Amino acid sequence: MAEEDKQLLHNENIENNRVRTLRDYMNPTRTSARSCIVFSPDASHFNFKPDIIQLLPSFHGLDLKNPYLHLREFEEVCNTYNDSNCNMNTIRLKLFPFSLKDKAKIWL
Repeated sequence: MAEEDKQLLHNENIENNRVRTLRDYMNPTRTSARSCIVFSPDASHFNFKPDIIQLLPSFHGLDLKNPYLHLREFEEVCNTYNDSNCNMNTIRLKLFPFSLKDKAKIWL
């Protein structure tokens, strides 16, 4: 094999086996689909406190768990929160993804 061919092969191997930098790990490419939740124009005015996320019930998508019970508990928590800048549907839509875990989060 000629020296030029060896150099080309070496350069191709380097390109194919490129070492990922720390920046690559900090900014991963998005592999999931966008959310199916569509917000109304007043949704940008909704500011919630992070503490409310801890109050939300969790739904993992297990077969033995009742999703309707989760929705009822979720609505109870959301009804305790008032925001004069947006309606209750916006509050529920913004908070709902935080109540899903594991299989249910993937489903959404």
